[in-house]
Amino acid sequence: MRITIYDGTHTIGGSKIHVQEGENGLFLDFGMNFARYARYYEEFISERPSRGIYDLWRLRLIPWLNVYRKDLIPGDLAREVGRYPKIPANAVLISHAHLDHVGNIALLDESIPLVGSQTTMVILKSLRDTSRQSHMGMELPYYTPRTVSNTNPFILEADKKTKYYLNRDIILTNELSDETESFLSWRANVELARKKGSTKRIIPGEIKYINEPELGFEVHAFPVDHSIYGATAYIVDGDASIAYTGDFRLHGKKGHESRKFIKAARSASVLITEGTRVSREDDVNVSEEEVYRNAKALIEEAKTLVVADFSARNFERLESFKKIAEETGRELVVTAKDAYFLHALKLSEGRDYLTGLRGYLNSKTKPEKWEEWIFQAYPGLEITPEELRKDQENYILCFSFYDMPHMLDIMPENGVYIYSSSEAFTEEQTFSFLRLWNWLQYFGFEVKGFRVKKDEEPVFEKGLHASGHISREELREVIEKIDPDHIIPVHTENPEWFRRNWREKVVPLRDGESWEVSERG
Repeated sequence: MRITIYDGTHTIGGSKIHVQEGENGLFLDFGMNFARYARYYEEFISERPSRGIYDLWRLRLIPWLNVYRKDLIPGDLAREVGRYPKIPANAVLISHAHLDHVGNIALLDESIPLVGSQTTMVILKSLRDTSRQSHMGMELPYYTPRTVSNTNPFILEADKKTKYYLNRDIILTNELSDETESFLSWRANVELARKKGSTKRIIPGEIKYINEPELGFEVHAFPVDHSIYGATAYIVDGDASIAYTGDFRLHGKKGHESRKFIKAARSASVLITEGTRVSREDDVNVSEEEVYRNAKALIEEAKTLVVADFSARNFERLESFKKIAEETGRELVVTAKDAYFLHALKLSEGRDYLTGLRGYLNSKTKPEKWEEWIFQAYPGLEITPEELRKDQENYILCFSFYDMPHMLDIMPENGVYIYSSSEAFTEEQTFSFLRLWNWLQYFGFEVKGFRVKKDEEPVFEKGLHASGHISREELREVIEKIDPDHIIPVHTENPEWFRRNWREKVVPLRDGESWEVSERG
């Protein structure tokens, strides 16, 4: 068995791991490396979709391999790509739906099926439905086939004559509901179209379960706790046994699921584990339950509008604020995009996430079709800025920095802003916090969770955010429990921490390096 880490050995995110035995191979995630992208790109500068993978290939933001969609390889790159290895890829195992783990999968050859949980697939589908494509990584699980431009042989464009999108084949780790199966090939645009055939539809791919297809390995999937629902860890059995954690933690409401995986992983000889938090010396492990209690105490004292700011698609945090709203006599108001995601989760998990919520109707001249549909499908969901402005004390509004312009339509009166997300770890993130602080000062918010003195860097307060990643000390205990023969750290800026603690066991790989392992190690 050969393990190659193509990306993510010394950065947080961008995980691209390949496992191979003979003619069989699997990818474990294939994510965007945000740290590398940030060397060249920012908000208004990105790769050119009309050039397919050309920009990413030239900048080495993706591995030099012959594994990409042919319709994304322009003519002036095809010969060069063809000189690189065409490694076997029977499937890509998706740990969860964060872009640092899935953001480059859409570039992979369309014949490579996706493996993941039902919840992960509906989140990816919802992300694709609601995103204006700023980069090609959003094309999951369905994508737009490209063709060579008639006017320039090096330009790739969507075929305007084609009235469909193509859905990749999917291999699920758990049972699929009928509603979810329909949703995976459903589009609001088609349902709202006035004339049949006037808009693109999705051609369904094949859907199987993890115990059905021949993947070349025996693959076992385990739900784990993370800051997004649907997260999965894997054990891959071949000539040797590999346990891959993806991103995981123990301090959320699904921590018991992570513990089940840890117990099963004791059979593995190789542990590929994340190490996001191992560099943080003064790390405090706050649980989701603590966040709920602390936020509730603040909201009970608030006399006007409360804004809750937490990371996108952190549905566990959203549910905590929904519970607080119910217990404090308020209503929780979410964005239209959040409402659409919650509808999708309802289909996959059989739980009604939208009852008791309101959806913010922002001031747009032309709403997207999915926005039109969500408000039509759920009468009574809609709430306007005027309604919010009139009775501010009755609501908790789920907004973030990127929603601040819409706050001008509400004009809150001395509200409370609860920042319940991660700290700033990069210079650009620091600048974003300084801009956010300016907005909050303009509106006169009482800010909880961070503060800024003049133009200094933000100072973050503990207790209102629970990390999506396992703490350093808990990770140490987990590794001791699993007791693997070999440890490969990924998704970390400090692989040296692993070497200091398990010197003889750690396999010190750098991006692009391979290591061969057998049952004997």
